[in-house]
Amino acid sequence: MFELKPLSKEGVPEALEKVERYRLLNEPWEAESICLDILRVDPNNHGALIGLLLSLTDQFGSGPGSARTSQVSNEARKLLPRLPSEYERAYYAGIIEERLAKASLRQEGPRSGVIAYGGLAEAMKCYEKAEKMRPPGNDDAILRWNACARIIMSRDDIRPESEEWVETFLE
Repeated sequence: MFELKPLSKEGVPEALEKVERYRLLNEPWEAESICLDILRVDPNNHGALIGLLLSLTDQFGSGPGSARTSQVSNEARKLLPRLPSEYERAYYAGIIEERLAKASLRQEGPRSGVIAYGGLAEAMKCYEKAEKMRPPGNDDAILRWNACARIIMSRDDIRPESEEWVETFLE
């Protein structure tokens, strides 16, 4: 096949700007590719790790079927241990769960509200963990927790799985 060409270390800052630009243009695949190029020359580049995680989560629900979302979510989760702080690992774990829940809602499949509730509840747990470790003045985890709570409160179909439903299904 092809041998990928390496990015110069001097080109990393400009490449990171392009990551943001492509994410804003709703072209997460381009952003992902650039992050992978950056990480080849600078494996611990914080901006590229975060950019890659976010560009992967931007792709949730955008491919054919849930197999692609499952694959991409696994790739995103594998990045969590590489993040430098426990706060970031908790916060971005919440981002992954929240975005998976939102992808479930967009697909509007059977039980999508129940699936989304589980994901949003898990995201909220991650955000609560991150909130306890957040740097002074950083309220990102609180903002995300509130956003998840508002989504849950805004729709009747976003609810925990009821025992009644499970019993009906099993009969």
